[in-house]
Amino acid sequence: MTTLKNEEGDRMDIDAYIENIDDRWRDAFIKTWRIIGENLPEGFQAEMQHGMPTYIVPKETYPEGYHVDDSALPFIGVAAQKRHLAVYHMGIYSDDELYEWFTEAYPNHMTTKLNMGKSCIRFSNPDRVPYALLGELAGKLTVDEWIELYESGKS
Repeated sequence: MTTLKNEEGDRMDIDAYIENIDDRWRDAFIKTWRIIGENLPEGFQAEMQHGMPTYIVPKETYPEGYHVDDSALPFIGVAAQKRHLAVYHMGIYSDDELYEWFTEAYPNHMTTKLNMGKSCIRFSNPDRVPYALLGELAGKLTVDEWIELYESGKS
């Protein structure tokens, strides 16, 4: 398993996070986290951020960090909640074309209604997660493209 760091820089093993996930969501979380990580372009790193495993742009790459709290720039977070699995994709929030692509592609992968806010994609059934689509989404933006989009002021 991947070793993560929390916001203070302390190492936290993903197994510790997974141990606290309800059995109902554990497998879906693991598959989602892995498919995203396997499809991300090079340069993103895994880190605990805001209480969840998150793929970020490290400060070594983007020293300015996230304007909200000066942490590393977040990109995709995955959280197992009480009633759903959530994927927080900051790029989909910032890029209207990417948002449109995802919302149009979703029905080709799932028959369930899309449950989504501007950046949060929620899955209420652990057996109904479009892993291939999430993998494709994860590979849509490189680190440099995400930084450029972020700096354009859309986030």
